[in-house]
Amino acid sequence: MSDGQSNSGREGNLEAPTRHAIAWQEPQFYDAAALQKELERVFDICHGCRRCFNLCNSFPTLFDLIDESKTGELDGVDKQAYGQVVDQCYLCDMCYMTKCPYVPPHPWNVDFPHLMLRAKAVKNRDDGVRWRDKVLSSTDIVGNIAGIPMVVEVVNAVNHSSVGRKLLDAALGVHPQAPVPEYHSKTLRKQLAKRREPTPTAQSAGPTRGKVALFATCYGNRNEPQIGLDLASVFEHNGIEVALAERERCCGMPKLELGDLQAVADLKAKNIPQLVAMIDLGYDIVAPIPSCVLMFKQELPLMFPDDLDVKKVRQHTFDPFEYLALRHKAGLLRTDFKRPLGKVSYHVACHLRVQNMGHKTRDVLQLIPGTTVEPIERCSGHNGTYGVKREFRDISMKIAKPVVQRVESSGADFYTSDCPMAGHQIESGLDNGAPPTHPLTLLRMAYGLGETRG
Repeated sequence: MSDGQSNSGREGNLEAPTRHAIAWQEPQFYDAAALQKELERVFDICHGCRRCFNLCNSFPTLFDLIDESKTGELDGVDKQAYGQVVDQCYLCDMCYMTKCPYVPPHPWNVDFPHLMLRAKAVKNRDDGVRWRDKVLSSTDIVGNIAGIPMVVEVVNAVNHSSVGRKLLDAALGVHPQAPVPEYHSKTLRKQLAKRREPTPTAQSAGPTRGKVALFATCYGNRNEPQIGLDLASVFEHNGIEVALAERERCCGMPKLELGDLQAVADLKAKNIPQLVAMIDLGYDIVAPIPSCVLMFKQELPLMFPDDLDVKKVRQHTFDPFEYLALRHKAGLLRTDFKRPLGKVSYHVACHLRVQNMGHKTRDVLQLIPGTTVEPIERCSGHNGTYGVKREFRDISMKIAKPVVQRVESSGADFYTSDCPMAGHQIESGLDNGAPPTHPLTLLRMAYGLGETRG
């Protein structure tokens, strides 16, 4: 490690981590030479530390490249191989949040995920995005086509057949054993728009205002609308009005993971005005997918640090269980539970952990008599589109293995994850193939509320 790094006067960091804005609109951000220099600096620090060896595959890839080089140091690694490290990063942020002792305000200023994001953005600008990756990340377009009546039946049938999965593998490089979601023509937004629930009088509690605009999300809208319906049922049971913004588009996380930052900006330009309009009408924002909440709470504010509307959305956006926990703290959460859940094995999604709000899902579920919740704080290996791609599937299941083992050995009555895609990743690794039950569904069941279908 260089003298400039070793003479900082301290090892590790004792202060709360801070995040710098992403200077993606500055020309220097895309300077290839500057990027290469920063990759070398950070990779050298990582080589000397190695605390992150058991997180994603970026770090084993880096350390193997170094250990197998002629010098056994970073200077022996072909710089063209740096891209292998970048390709393995799926921006889960766990190295930044849980492992790295050199994150800012430490003088070494290591933000590994956002450095990987910068490298992805440079690659995106210089080489473009593979057609496969464009398709998999275009969730609005794919969902709109796949959800057309009649078409949806064909899509689901193909996705559930061995021949169809081979075709999907050949066309898009989607591994035949990777979980792929079903599509629904009766979207969450269509079903909620038909509901005529009584509008309760909103009661404010702390930062919550007692009525919410549901950001349905691409996945929640087209793939598992029942999760959003369960959210609405639980919130309405607690006297919280649930409404919809006039329109919504993908939050942008799939494009962010590719480094397609202009596409993220384009989606932001469509979503933020819609959400601000709802906030100005007195609504808070909730979304049933942690990655979408994180996008509005962290990534967009870091990409647009001076945008007042983005700041307003960040201030009024909540995870569903965060919202319910705040209501409980104010004595406004109903505890008239009808059914115990027994033992629940609970996978804590990475993009939920990054939000630094504690285990709100566990805390709320454990209010249910006869219920114990055991959190699992390990990555599921799904991570957006990473876990479905042919070239990453085996690695993703290796990452998921400790989670799968914990679920299998738990003897739990239910296993669950706030991220439904992570739940299905775990399902694909279980010997018995038992499906997950989403936490919002568990809460609806505990309240004794019937399943809502449009």
